[in-house]
Amino acid sequence: MSNRIEASGGAWDFVIVGSGINSLVCAALLGRTGRRVLVLERNDRAGGCIRTDQVTLPGFVHDVLSCWHPLFITSPAYAELHQDLQRFGLEYCNTDTPTAIVRDDGSHFVFQRSRPANVRAMNALLAGEGDRWAAGMVEFERTLELTFTILGAEPWSVSTLRTILKTWRHHGLQSLLEFGASGLETARTWLEDNFRTELVRACIAPWVLHAGQGVEYAGSGQIARVIPFTLETAGAPVVKGGGERLVQAFEQLIRSQGGQVIVNADVDRVVVRNGIARGVATVDGWEYAAREAVICNVTPGQLYTRLLEEGHVSSAILHQAQHFRHGRSAMQIHVALREPPRWLHPELNAAALVHLADGIDSVSRAVNEADRGLLPASGTIVVGQPAALDPSRVPEGRGMLWIQILELPRMLKGDAADVIRCPADGLWNDATKEAYANRVMERLARHIPGLERAVLARRVLSPADLESLNINLVGGDPYGGACTLDQLLLWRPLRGTRKHRTPVRQLYHIGASTHPGAGLGGGSGYLLAKQLI
Repeated sequence: MSNRIEASGGAWDFVIVGSGINSLVCAALLGRTGRRVLVLERNDRAGGCIRTDQVTLPGFVHDVLSCWHPLFITSPAYAELHQDLQRFGLEYCNTDTPTAIVRDDGSHFVFQRSRPANVRAMNALLAGEGDRWAAGMVEFERTLELTFTILGAEPWSVSTLRTILKTWRHHGLQSLLEFGASGLETARTWLEDNFRTELVRACIAPWVLHAGQGVEYAGSGQIARVIPFTLETAGAPVVKGGGERLVQAFEQLIRSQGGQVIVNADVDRVVVRNGIARGVATVDGWEYAAREAVICNVTPGQLYTRLLEEGHVSSAILHQAQHFRHGRSAMQIHVALREPPRWLHPELNAAALVHLADGIDSVSRAVNEADRGLLPASGTIVVGQPAALDPSRVPEGRGMLWIQILELPRMLKGDAADVIRCPADGLWNDATKEAYANRVMERLARHIPGLERAVLARRVLSPADLESLNINLVGGDPYGGACTLDQLLLWRPLRGTRKHRTPVRQLYHIGASTHPGAGLGGGSGYLLAKQLI
């Protein structure tokens, strides 16, 4: 037995590789049953894509990767764990204006955490527009249980089948077939069929990017309903003091249950004996035994081509893992400001997330350019204002911006605007990321007067930088793999696996690359914990 195991108190029931939200949820739920759980993290801190740091100037607390937690506070994991997490210091800050849209011509719309308020605001844009929104949400809510079962529950389960049959009995076969068809609808179709104003369409369209999709993706119409429904219900909360406070609360909870979280522990091999996962080994020679199971929160490529030695899985599974596709890349821009951002339209100052985009066509064009390897000429700019919700993140009187670009190529072939010279090898470098960040900031400055003067410091993270921070962000893909229909639901992560199991006994797979996919809901960790319990 390794010295590190002895120092930590003995053998473990479960060993979890990786410490993202799914790992933390899984460990905490398993720990509640009396199991001893060990979480191993290769980086110098736990949390995966929940990472907080002062990356610009001292006193400016940035959530470097993910920031917003509506999916977590509405998740079943949070419902079960929130009292424990609050006991260890977790506190959320929220706003009544979770999102807004600004078009390049300056027209704007603020989406609120209130159905009646949104109906009134949309009707003010055009008579009947808000009524159409209300009708669309009522129709969505009619099959709410089935929708969230399909998107978030275990597809290969009796409970999922039971929910489908319940819908059939209560609403009829035709209604079930219509549900299936609407679930495959594109965001473009749903928005253009149901709304008349460009501002309402533009407000909703960019949100499909946050699910790794585009407005012409099959199934994106469902996302265009789910996310606004969630924002209207739960807002766009942030953790008071930074996302690391959530991670710290989880760590304390896990330790209080007899578990442990160890950082700087780079696992390079799952120990398999007689076809059964018995533990893991790290690059520095430590071995950790697992009595019940090993759980890996990694990409399929990492699991099947790095952590498992040759011969433990079939050639068919290995082939599928090698051909698992990763999606478009992202960029982060963190900005420390001399003063809080003051938009041309003051009602935007309190919004959590403001999208700068012209609408469906601009989102579609930028996705298409990125898919073809081009830097978008005018991509969607996601402008987060966490300090508007949580002033403790900045020194008094200062401001900050959390900016994300979700329509970028992993390999560069050129610039759609034909201005930025891309490197010959197609790889992101400092010159390219700074040049593209300049494009973003110059466009944003048209809507925030004095922005250039207010900038004290900025930090740009290219797709390559994101992968260097988190090995699961392959090529800067923040969603654990391409979110096309053939890599979702029954087929995520692979066609030959199900219920988070792998071909190796007592070895399980969770994380953004597995069902129900990316986001901070902790869904796969929750599903597997319930299965194992």
